[in-house]
Amino acid sequence: MRVSTAQFYFQSAQMMSQKTSEVSDQMAHISSGLRVHTAKDDAVSYGTLSGLKDDLANIEKYKSNIIMAESDNNLQDVVFGDAELVLNRITEDMLLANNGRMSTEDLQTLANQLRDSFDQLLDISNTQNENGDYIFAGFQNNLQPFSQNTDGSVVYSGDTGVNELQVSKNITIATNQTGDAAFLNVENAIGDFTADYITNTSGVAVESAKVADRNAYNTAVTPHDYTFSFDAITNDLTVTDSGGGIVFPAAPYTAGQTITFDGVDVTLSGNPLPGDSFVISEEEEISIFETISGAIEWMERGVVSDDQNPEQHQVDYSALLTQLNSATSHMTSRRVDAGVRLQVLETQENRHLDTELATAINLGQLQDLDYAKAISEFEQSQIALQASQQTFTTVQGLSLFNYI
Repeated sequence: MRVSTAQFYFQSAQMMSQKTSEVSDQMAHISSGLRVHTAKDDAVSYGTLSGLKDDLANIEKYKSNIIMAESDNNLQDVVFGDAELVLNRITEDMLLANNGRMSTEDLQTLANQLRDSFDQLLDISNTQNENGDYIFAGFQNNLQPFSQNTDGSVVYSGDTGVNELQVSKNITIATNQTGDAAFLNVENAIGDFTADYITNTSGVAVESAKVADRNAYNTAVTPHDYTFSFDAITNDLTVTDSGGGIVFPAAPYTAGQTITFDGVDVTLSGNPLPGDSFVISEEEEISIFETISGAIEWMERGVVSDDQNPEQHQVDYSALLTQLNSATSHMTSRRVDAGVRLQVLETQENRHLDTELATAINLGQLQDLDYAKAISEFEQSQIALQASQQTFTTVQGLSLFNYI
């Protein structure tokens, strides 16, 4: 077989190029410490590594979302805790105000304290986070959610939007609570209605008024206002709806009995006297600010004399105190919601840490280089490259003139 000079040079160059490439690739693996750089190194492992790297990237995103969600919910926990303290202080002032030794001046002083507490709660409802966003404004977080009108009423300018962050593949966590849900939509302590007492000489009060049969209630005359009248002579009770229709015909009333009409159950406390009357109107939720304003007004009446209907004054006090307790419980439940979310976030964070560790171990097992084996192969490739270089140098120097 004859080998031409050109063919010899081509084969030699190809051989040395291949060996040089092998040495270069092995050096790259040793420098990086990685066994798999591209799919040609190990197609199966390369595909698995891509999936594991995607998993780790997703975990990093989830962990980042968890940090943001924890920050938001921790702030809510603190804010609702502050609101609880304010409401507890208001309740203490209300209890103190009902002390028979209080003078009108003392009650006015307490009313001023309640105004300060009212302002503190209003300030709390307009809390901003570290970015300057209002945390109770829903999606309108650049807009102050609560403001007070000249008549003292409080209005909400936010919306009902709830922001959520994904903290795992199948779990999202709310990062805010809307202002209306937190401060306005407080459960009515006596049920679904509030009472407006027209004549109350006995101290009778609505203890409970709830919709028991929604179907019957929805088909009743609207608005759902009902007037309770105790006959001036017989003291029989009659209930009429807003259209003047009789929904509970005149009948003797027994203390503690439940009155049922139009799907509504009403229970009274006390023994009404002839001529007493009141109206109940639908109101399932009562604003915290409305309740505090009512307490301030109650204190500002001062000491009530016998000719100023002290029975009704006491009924109003009991209703306000009961609603304040409901408001405090509501604020506690809002704080509990934030706490539950924090627990979920902590649990999910620990799961991500465990998964991240396991994934990193699998990743290392697939891509980490066996240095002993790699260095051995590198040295062998170097020797092979040197041998091919020496062979080329020796052979290219040969000539027929060496044998003449």
